[in-house]
Amino acid sequence: MMKTLYLRNVPDELSKRLASLAAREGMSVSAFALRELGEAARRAENPALLGELPDLDVSASDVITDLEAGRAGR
Repeated sequence: MMKTLYLRNVPDELSKRLASLAAREGMSVSAFALRELGEAARRAENPALLGELPDLDVSASDVITDLEAGRAGR
C-alpha cells in the first residue's frame, strides 16, 4: 500500500528550486521530489553494499595508474 507523505515548513526558496528543477524535466513537483527522495534513500544503503564487497587487494594508486594508461592509449 502506498503512503502519503506531507512536508511542512518547506522554505520558499527550496519550493521554488524544486518547481524549477521539476519543470525543466517535464515533471510535477511531487513526481520530482519522489524520484529524488528515492535516489537519496538508495544511496543511504551504499556504505553497507560496499562493505559486503570482497577485498581484491588492489590499491587505489594501481587503479589510477591503469586508468591513466588506458586513457593515454586512446
